[in-house]
Parts: sequence; C-alpha cells; structure tokens
Amino acid sequence: MSEIRVEFLSKRYGETTALDGVSLTFPEGSFTALLGPSGCGKTTMLRLIAGFEAPSEGRVLFGKMLVADPTRQLPPEARNVGVVFQSYALWPHMDVAENVAYPLKARHVSSADIPARVAAVLDIVGLRGFEKRRIDELSGGQRQRVALARCLIAEARIILFDEPLANLDMHLRSSMVDAFREVHRRTGATIVYVTHDQAEALALADRVAVMSKGQLLQAATPQEIYRSPADAAVAGFVGRGSLISGNTVNHSGQTSTIDIAGHRLAARSHGEPKGTVKVLLRPEALHIAADGLPATVLDSVYRGPVHEVRLALSEPGQLLLIDSTEALATGQRVHVAVSDAWVVPGA
Repeated sequence: MSEIRVEFLSKRYGETTALDGVSLTFPEGSFTALLGPSGCGKTTMLRLIAGFEAPSEGRVLFGKMLVADPTRQLPPEARNVGVVFQSYALWPHMDVAENVAYPLKARHVSSADIPARVAAVLDIVGLRGFEKRRIDELSGGQRQRVALARCLIAEARIILFDEPLANLDMHLRSSMVDAFREVHRRTGATIVYVTHDQAEALALADRVAVMSKGQLLQAATPQEIYRSPADAAVAGFVGRGSLISGNTVNHSGQTSTIDIAGHRLAARSHGEPKGTVKVLLRPEALHIAADGLPATVLDSVYRGPVHEVRLALSEPGQLLLIDSTEALATGQRVHVAVSDAWVVPGA
C-alpha cells in the first residue's frame, strides 16, 4: 500500500494558488524527485501527501485507500509516513539513541526491544557507535542522518524529504546523496524528495517531476528529462544548454533535419515538427571541428577540467555554450560539430 496517487490536486491560500490540478502517481518502491524553483508547489505537494495540509480540490490515495480530499483528512500520525525536514527537527536535550528511539517509545514498544532496533537503523545510516553523542556534538550531515534514522525506525513505507540537504556544504551534500541512495536500496520505501537542485534530483531519483507555478510540466526518468525535455521551460531549468532557432527541412521516423545558420544537422524529435523550431544543444554534445555551425567566441571561463565557452552564431541572439579542453580566444572564428540535438516540442 505504499503507492501514492494524487489526482487533480489543488491547494489555494486565499487568492494564491499554490498547486493547480496536479495528477501524478508515485509507484511503490520508487524514488521520485519533485524539482522546481521556489514557489513552484513542490513543498505544498509534500505537505498534502504527509497530511499537514488539506487539499482545496482533488484527492490523495495510498494504494486504494483515500487519505485526503476536501471533506476528509486522515491525520498525519495515521498515515505511516516518515518526514525528513531541512531543519532536522531533533530534540536537543536527548542524545542520538534517545532521538532515534522516540517514535518507538511514543508507540509504547517494549523497552527491551528498543536498543537492538536503534542499533540496526544507525548502522543503515552509518552512525553505529554514536548512540550516546549529544546533538550539539554532531555535524550537519550527522544530524541529518539522525533524522533519517528516526524516520526509518518507525518502519514507514513512505518517506518524504523536504529540501534535506539545503543547509549542508558541498562535501556533506555529496556524502548524504550516497546515504539516501543506500537507504532506498536497503528499505525499498517509496520516497518523495523535494529539491530545487537539479544535480541532486538527477543523481538520486529514478523519476523526476518538474514543476512550475503550481503545475506539473513533465514526469519522467532523469535521462529523459535531461535529453528530451517536454517543453522550453523544462529545457531551460534542467541542465546547461542552448535553445537555438532553426527551420525544419524534412522529417523521417524520430529524426528531423534542421537548418541552423545555413548548416544542416540531424535532431531527435517527437511527432513531425514543421517550420521554425527550437533545438536544444547540450554542451557535451558540441565540439570544435573543421566543419559545422559557424560561430564566434564571445568569452571563455575556466571551470577546472574544461573551459566553458560562449559562442555567437551568425544570426543575432543565437548563442551556444560548449565545454572545451583548450582555451579559445575572444573573437576567434570556429566551427561547432553537433553529436546530439533535440527538437523541443511546442517551443
């Protein structure tokens, strides 16, 4: 019963619509990232699933069980849902073991059974031996692991994460990504993960749901979201890249021939695009070559392993972004070969 379905879900606060008729299924055992900018509705969706808010319209189901609609609301404590917050929400006067054990004590589990269960979940999150540590003696990453352990010990089949890494530095974020992935592998729980960080979403989830202004734009695998975004909004939000105007020459199967600045290239496409289209070109699919799109170097920024280079095509306003292993001089004339391109639907 750990499948989640939201159907035509809306939430309004006065005149403000935070969520606008969203329908989405979270399959049992899946790891779904809700991705979007601040104010897009992703946290509102999480709160509706958890039971912290009631829907204005639509409904939330766990399996076949209705847990919320505008007239009925199963309370959060009856949903068997674990929530890991950005702020950790730990008890500062309790040590690690006491914080983790709190859900069991609240359920009046036998005190003789608690230590073994605490040790088991601390092992899962990599904190075995930290039982007696005070919360103020822990790093941010360790505190987040305690919050996760407290969630796991309740044996929730649904775990909700609300921007859990937002307060951590880059190094700790990387280690926690590995921890979350391992928890999902070992528990098989259905996970919903709210984030505005596309790198986290793509690295963690088996499915990404991109949201904007209270609406769902696309829900698909990370690979599909990145390589074949459903519209210009998704293409612009996920990953780096350039949306370039071109004219359709012909179409065959799932490939279109597009003319850009007098150069023809093959692009993956959905349906049969016609006329002027927008083509998504990712930096890793571009390289300097003897033949290709004619361009002029605008600037080059060293990013460590590569130089991030901005190029201007011959048509005004048409810019490319590529990664080059060598620095290119401003004003240099080059040609850019394209190994992959995607015609963005409706753009």
